[in-house]
Amino acid sequence: MCQTIKNNFTHDDFTPVWWAFNTHIHTIVASQFTIANKPSCKRVEIPTQDDDFLEIDLCLSNTKNPIVALFHGLEGSSDRHYIANLMGALLKKGYSSAALNFRGCGSRLNDQKRFYHSGETEDYTTFLKWLREQHPDKEIYAAGFSLGGNALIKYLGEKGEDSLIEKAVAVSPPFDLKKGSLKLHSGFNRIYEARFLKTMVEKLETKRILFESMPVYNGNSMYEFDDQVTAELHGFDGADEYYEECSSKNFFNNVRKELFIIHSKQDPLCPFEYAPLEDINENPCIQYCMTEKGGHVGFLSSPRGWLIKKMTSWLTVD
Repeated sequence: MCQTIKNNFTHDDFTPVWWAFNTHIHTIVASQFTIANKPSCKRVEIPTQDDDFLEIDLCLSNTKNPIVALFHGLEGSSDRHYIANLMGALLKKGYSSAALNFRGCGSRLNDQKRFYHSGETEDYTTFLKWLREQHPDKEIYAAGFSLGGNALIKYLGEKGEDSLIEKAVAVSPPFDLKKGSLKLHSGFNRIYEARFLKTMVEKLETKRILFESMPVYNGNSMYEFDDQVTAELHGFDGADEYYEECSSKNFFNNVRKELFIIHSKQDPLCPFEYAPLEDINENPCIQYCMTEKGGHVGFLSSPRGWLIKKMTSWLTVD
């Protein structure tokens, strides 16, 4: 049964810095110019059931407070500013954290043909079971950003009461993967799309040296990459099936652990207009803060640090 959550978390108390006058400034400046202050971590490599590996950065507190599992966004890693700075903020509060690097996003490419995707919850389960075995005295909380937030919501919905995660926050998650993918291929958003595709295609071609049978990508959009590559590598019959089976909009109804969503109504990459608000509002386990301003995982605030403070307050409140 979900606990009653204080209403002050749901209040839109985000005050943008004066010069961030549109959503792209929030998104780009936060992504490219935020300084990452990562605390001292231990890199651990754990095996998967398919003879691959996952890389995890551990930052441990000597308290009995929960350990927070962290999940980055598309083509990110545990070194991204939003992961690094949240780890530091949690440590100051006496909370441990463990940041998962998705396959191919850590220090080296993974060993199998497959990579990662927006609905990959088997690796989440492997990671969370390992955390439970290593730290049986600590509850597990979680935070996911963008793609990592989508898979986090999917995991919570799939597991329901059996979730190993007791409390979670998702920042800027995509709600409808297909509509978001198509919107990424329009207007100014194509700049973001090109940056994502550049590193994804580079990894694909590097892995082709080891696996000649890797799928061939000959498109110019995220939709085409997911249709030609992501779907084939991960057992989906094309992009449409992948998007439909993995979109977070399908899993809010079954979430049974406390979940807090932070999202900007102006998010250019994961549009707020696709949020299943009826399902979200009907689930007593879910609360949200939908800000009028801001970007995608980008909330340039006055004073600084609104997003990390909002997340940390949620995760560490009794």
